[in-house]
Amino acid sequence: MITRQRLFEILDGSSKDAAGRVCEIVIISVVLLNVLAVLLDSVPEIHLKYQQFFASFELLSVIFFTCEYFLRVWAYGSKYDKKKGGSWKGRKEYLFSFYGLIDFVATMPYYLQFLFPGMDMRILRVLRMLRILKLTHYNSALQDLFMAIIAEKRAFGSAVFLVSIATIVSASLMYFAEGSLQPEYFSSIPQSIYWAVITISTGYGNVEPVTTIGWFIAAFTGFTGVCMAAILTGIVASSFSNQSARKRAAFEGQLKLVLVDEIVDDSEKRTLRMLQQKYRISDGEVKEMLSNLTNGKITEL
Repeated sequence: MITRQRLFEILDGSSKDAAGRVCEIVIISVVLLNVLAVLLDSVPEIHLKYQQFFASFELLSVIFFTCEYFLRVWAYGSKYDKKKGGSWKGRKEYLFSFYGLIDFVATMPYYLQFLFPGMDMRILRVLRMLRILKLTHYNSALQDLFMAIIAEKRAFGSAVFLVSIATIVSASLMYFAEGSLQPEYFSSIPQSIYWAVITISTGYGNVEPVTTIGWFIAAFTGFTGVCMAAILTGIVASSFSNQSARKRAAFEGQLKLVLVDEIVDDSEKRTLRMLQQKYRISDGEVKEMLSNLTNGKITEL
């Protein structure tokens, strides 16, 4: 019989054995099939022909995701078993975590149909599409991006401030240069801001200037957008690199503490595997750290 701790390791992704890989593959496959089903169901011709199939598939998917959700709630109670009130602490941590809310959203749209019978089906389809965010359980790129932005919030804030100034200045200049000639696009500065935002973000605001000064303003605005994109890309790349180095250093520090007595028990192995999964450190990197710290005496956890 599978234990709660074992189920937690499998669902959390800290288990590296066959059961963990099978669980990961099954959940990812069901999520991808759901996304494909939502895409196809939005085509009127396909919806009319396979309406019953999509309804049955959605019902099975909801049952699957609901069972997974409650199993996670139950299993996460083992995360802090050794502490007072640890079971509820682990469950509460999961329920209100980013991943817990995503798992909740994966099942919520189906039950909303019963609470709000007249609800627009397009809204339900959009909510069902959010199931794709469940893939972030197994790829923390989105979380890393948010962490990178938070870590460099001052630099990002400065870049956004510069973009805002460039947008307002470009919109104002274009309003004075083209407002009287193209009132449908530049009748006011707020309306011109839309053109400036599109031009800065894509390089072309879908409006051709009719004056020479307008061409210069458009070129300047597009060039400003390229510069801002380069600055923001550099900030993100630098932050990603720094985060990777910090995570590796944090894991190596924990590894040193565990290896003080040169004995790694099951509890310590479990903790290290969880950190390895959380920090996205490969098995090869772990082996390299172990080999360096123990002079080759220990090569794997």
